[in-house]
Amino acid sequence: MTATTYAVSGMSCGHCKTTLTKAIGELDGVSAVEVDLDAGHVTVTSAAEPDDALIAGTVDVAGYELTGRV
Repeated sequence: MTATTYAVSGMSCGHCKTTLTKAIGELDGVSAVEVDLDAGHVTVTSAAEPDDALIAGTVDVAGYELTGRV
């Protein structure tokens, strides 16, 4: 398993956490998603190296902005 942490801007509440956990969690190969609102980080656990562009697109569609890996 690979855990990758991303910086995501625009997250501020429990709804944000739920939205991103669900959206990213539905991607193929993703086994877990942890959202840290205070740090502005989202950690994605997957079977293989994640597709950064796919994750960024999913975050964008959900209404937030992935600003890079941490």
